[in-house]
Amino acid sequence: MKLHGRPLRAKFILPSLTEATSPYWRPIKYSLFPPLGLATLAAFLTPDDDAVIVDEHVETLDTSDRPDLVVIQVYITNAYRAYRIADHYRVKGCIVALGGLHVTSLPDEAMPHADTIFLGPGEQTFPWFLEDFRNGRIQTVYQSTAGRTLDRLPPIRRDLIARQRYLVPNSIVVTRGCPQHCAFCYKDAFFTGGRSFYTQRVDAALAEISRLPGRHLYFLDDHLLGDRRFAGALFEGMRGLGRLFQGAATVDSILQGNLIERAAEAGLRSVFVGFETLTPGNLARSNKIQNLGRSYKAVTDRLHGLGIMINGSFVFGMDDDEPDVFKRTVDWAIENGITTATFHIQTPYPGTRLFAQMEQEGRIVSRDWNRYDTRHVVYRPARLQSEDLKDGYDWAYREFYRWSAIAGAALEHGSLKHQAKHFFYAAGWKKFERLWNLVIRARQLRCMTPLLEAVLSRLTSVDGERQSDDTAALSMPAKGADRQALR
Repeated sequence: MKLHGRPLRAKFILPSLTEATSPYWRPIKYSLFPPLGLATLAAFLTPDDDAVIVDEHVETLDTSDRPDLVVIQVYITNAYRAYRIADHYRVKGCIVALGGLHVTSLPDEAMPHADTIFLGPGEQTFPWFLEDFRNGRIQTVYQSTAGRTLDRLPPIRRDLIARQRYLVPNSIVVTRGCPQHCAFCYKDAFFTGGRSFYTQRVDAALAEISRLPGRHLYFLDDHLLGDRRFAGALFEGMRGLGRLFQGAATVDSILQGNLIERAAEAGLRSVFVGFETLTPGNLARSNKIQNLGRSYKAVTDRLHGLGIMINGSFVFGMDDDEPDVFKRTVDWAIENGITTATFHIQTPYPGTRLFAQMEQEGRIVSRDWNRYDTRHVVYRPARLQSEDLKDGYDWAYREFYRWSAIAGAALEHGSLKHQAKHFFYAAGWKKFERLWNLVIRARQLRCMTPLLEAVLSRLTSVDGERQSDDTAALSMPAKGADRQALR
């Protein structure tokens, strides 16, 4: 298709995950973050081009239009939906481009549904594709390899994001990839052929932060502390800005040096930590070397001492897991004051070393990608029955989020204030589903911001002196009421 000098009409689509039609559907969970990846690609369009971003989790997709270009982001559990949308637009004569983790893992599966596919991150390949598109000579595959960088990227097209539909419109990504190489993670497949972890320039990251109104931020980076020099400079630049933020870090990065203290000084109030398993054999088999030989209790003690709440991630069904794994894990999480927990059934994503190993062993029992949501058993476990694994997973969520369990975990903290913050944060995330649904339907998520920022307010200073920034949280203008997230 050649445009003959006229502006490009582009539509960027995030199809709904299969969970949107399952009994596990939680509207609030899928109203957290806008699709920043699509907004990043849209930034490469010219000012005259017409662009729209549609996220099916928060709005209805209208397929009656006929844009010049349709770009669809594909995850494993929205792949079938993505292919149906792609086929529909191709019949109408639109050029369809598919990209994302699933496309990179299984390009031969995606190719029949697209005119073009993108393999790997798109910051380098999408501008190349757009030039070819305008000249009427697109290629079928654009693969990211050498030259990956985040330098001089145009500002994300946040104007295309319907902020009022998200709890956390102020989400941000300042790195790409992860320096770790866990066997179950398919980010390795996504970054094959080039650098697997790289960062923005600190000044560019701080400039992006300055463009975001309000106080709260959520860093969606896989490992915010992955480059210690970058993270230290970022936190130094954020000191004194009055921001409250959340992010993710590894066990070893929390225990090493004083970077986590510097993060707390800059405004870190909640962190996602991949504990994954309490069994060293599982860690070694999964190449989770950043956790091996480290004390999980030392991690929780250090974070609690800084007033940082913890969202712990745990995986069930690893090869050394016995039937007692569910109770042991939940008991440990409660006894160590984990604020919120994310439980998963081990899932061998295509493109990972785990999938290759299980396929070689003949243990993959389903290739229905809709079931690859970490809630279903799609392989033959080593020491558990599939039914017991599924039942144990469901039990763990019920048990951890019982009122008495929430209260018990909260009481593990040393101060009444920390106990209260833990209790209201955890209860607010899991115990008020009807209220969240009402707020979402009324499109009033921004009204939750002052309360959530107060819950995230500071408990302690780094040297242990008691202090609070509740007053600042409640008195600072909300500027569009940008919100905090609960992963």
